[in-house]
Order: sequence, then C-alpha cells, then structure tokens
Amino acid sequence: MPELPEVETTCRGIRPHVEGRALSALVVRNPRLRVPVPDTLRARIGGHTLQTVGRRAKYLLLHFGDGSVIVHLGMSGSLRVVRSDEPPGAHDHVDFVFGTQALRLRDPRRFGMVVWQEGDVARHPLLARLGPEPLEAGFDADWLYAVTRGLRAPIKHVLMDSHRVVGVGNIYASESLFRARIHPLEPAGRLGLQRCARLVEAVRATLAAAIAAGGSTLRDFVGGDGQPGYFQQQYFVYGRDGEPCRVCASVVRRVVSAQRATYFCPRCQRRS
Repeated sequence: MPELPEVETTCRGIRPHVEGRALSALVVRNPRLRVPVPDTLRARIGGHTLQTVGRRAKYLLLHFGDGSVIVHLGMSGSLRVVRSDEPPGAHDHVDFVFGTQALRLRDPRRFGMVVWQEGDVARHPLLARLGPEPLEAGFDADWLYAVTRGLRAPIKHVLMDSHRVVGVGNIYASESLFRARIHPLEPAGRLGLQRCARLVEAVRATLAAAIAAGGSTLRDFVGGDGQPGYFQQQYFVYGRDGEPCRVCASVVRRVVSAQRATYFCPRCQRRS
C-alpha cells in the first residue's frame, strides 16, 4: 500500500501541472471503487479551478474552493499526469481533465477512493480523528512520551496507529525503529523521554530520505510522473530477513506481530 512518502511524492509530482487550472472534464470509467465515486462529483467540480493540491496522512487533497476531493490510492493505485488524449488502460478508472493534460487514477484492485467533502476538508470522517503529521511540529518527543504512558502495546503498533501519528506504515515503522535502535516489540510505555526523542528524529529522517528517493516501489507504485521510487534500495531491515545487518552484520530477523511482518536486528535493537 502506498504510504506517506509515496503519497507525498505523488502530491509534489502532480502539483505544478494542475494547480491553478480549471477542470475541463471529469471522466469516470468505473465508479465502483472501495467507496463509489459520487454521481454528483462532475457537477460539483466541473469548470472549477483546482486551487491547491495537498496531503493529509495517506490521502491526496484536491481543493476546489468550496470543497475538496479526497483521493486514496488503495493497495496499488497511482495518480499521475498524462496527456488527456492518451488511451486509458484496463485499470484507469478516473480522469481529472485539465485541457491537454489529465490526472489519471489507476487502481488495479479498486481499493482506492475518490470522495467529496463540502467546506472544510478536515471535517470529513476519514480525516477528523487523525493524529499529527510526523513531519510537522506537533509530532515531538514530549508528545510521543505523553501518548505512550501506560501503553503495553508494542511501540511499532503505536507508530502505525493513525489516531496517534499518521502515515507511518509497516515499512517506515520498521526502518525508523532500526535507526532509533529500538526493538519493534518493546512496550510503548517503557520508552523514556530520551528514546522518544531518538525515535521522533528517526521517523523524520526515514520519511525525509524516502521522499527524496521518490518513495518505495515494491510492486507497481509510480509517482505523479510515472517514475518508480527507489527507497527500497536503502532498507536496513525491511524485507531483509536472513541477510546481514548493514551496521553490525548480525542476521536480520522477521517475526509476525498483529498479522504484520516485522523486521529487526537482534543486536542493534535489543529489548530493555
């Protein structure tokens, strides 16, 4: 599933091509996504100017003045800039057309969504209860320390809880915890302020590095320009079970926790 770096890469890639342009057409070839594309969407945004392109968590936000289109890429989707006359593929379900260019949503599994929110987009149920953005000021050591007090859940699970912090999925949680030298199954409530500070910095550094590399392409993710990401070439632990740690040469291990694969180095990331 595209995570925060992939969605941010898409956001930055499409923004210069469509911001400030009027939508000349909305083409919906297949409305049957995870949440059906609203029948009224064409009437709501047709002819309106796309004022800004933003991101909240793993959602792309297309702001049209009196409301916003919220786009989720699902399990394996992409939103990229194409020529509006480029023939669509079998899984190209929605085009936002801006003259000779279009934003084309490709979603092979149809697990994404295109929904409308009138007025303040932050009021939408998908966004209203989300935690802070990990690259913004609200996510800091004091906050992480406060929200983990008394928690017995593994710190990796807490990082992946979008009500506590958004956009840190399985890949980037594993990589961040390695950089912070914290075992992924360490109970969150045991982290002191110093380790919380180390983890916050590791999350920020991991996400920044991933965005700089265009995100990760494990199957078929491409950014807004159709190019794959390359951060998977920099992984320290994710997907590297049985291979030597890049720091200490110990064998990277894999365990399953909460039905998700978790990767760590047993020497660099000791339990306390």
